[in-house]
Amino acid sequence: MSSWVLPGAEFDELLRSFERRAWRWECQGTYRQPDEAEPWRRWRAGEPDDLRWLRPWLDQVAAATRAGRLVSRVRVFGEPPTEYQRWQLDVGPANIAAGEDIRVLPQVEAAELGLPTSDFWLFDETRVALMHYEDQRFAGTEIIASPREVDRYRAWREIACDHAIPLMVYLHDLPQRSR
Repeated sequence: MSSWVLPGAEFDELLRSFERRAWRWECQGTYRQPDEAEPWRRWRAGEPDDLRWLRPWLDQVAAATRAGRLVSRVRVFGEPPTEYQRWQLDVGPANIAAGEDIRVLPQVEAAELGLPTSDFWLFDETRVALMHYEDQRFAGTEIIASPREVDRYRAWREIACDHAIPLMVYLHDLPQRSR
């Protein structure tokens, strides 16, 4: 049985309340989140970004990792990366500095491995938050707690992590790829 959680305070509580590990599978080429619109516009215009808009997330990640909890994700990137993904390449090092482990998996490889095409969070090996989007905007999350279903998502996480490379390695190798 699953339940539905809308964006906002209830979803934010999922991100705060995990006990050991929060892992994200992020596979959309572009996201259109309202709180990212202005920072993304500034980046596209070549204007500096103080990352103030990202500070709540960075502080949350830092607090979690100081407490011994793990926050990590695998981002699926097109080759070449989409414009949004190129922006995330510039923003990602701040997440890493806060303690988040970010890895990258090429989209073609993700497809060859049979990995899902929907974003999700896996919390503490026991709950999945399957994310739903409308027009590239986060619309809500389906919470899955069935052990059988969660096992499927855990297996996908293991496959993704086994094949993904750390973001900083990807950035180092990017000049050899088409940016």
